[in-house]
Amino acid sequence: QVQLVESGGGLVQPGDSLRLSCAASGRPFSGSAMAWFRQAPGKEREFVATISWYSDYTYYAEPVRGRFTISRDNAKNTGYLQMNSLKPEDTAIYYCAAGRIGGPGVRSYNYWGQGTQVTVSS
Repeated sequence: QVQLVESGGGLVQPGDSLRLSCAASGRPFSGSAMAWFRQAPGKEREFVATISWYSDYTYYAEPVRGRFTISRDNAKNTGYLQMNSLKPEDTAIYYCAAGRIGGPGVRSYNYWGQGTQVTVSS
């Protein structure tokens, strides 16, 4: 069983930066792709970014491309999401996910964290 724990969320102003972390545990995590999704109030969960096990493939949703960077440190079993130039529309609960398939689909991921709140407001 893989367990994922997110951290690093908070309240920031527009234009600020945040770095989210996702700490993973459990043997099945080895070889898995990781991703970040987000869910705003009243909206469906949406894909943000994904990264392959060897970090040789990354893919971003259009609204965050050029502002967010996904990365991972397999030695530390940790994934990251660096978020720059934050906008109010980035406000959401951010979830970390892991799975063998990867990609932008929610169903491609077997394991999910509990989420961390990011609020961007002046």
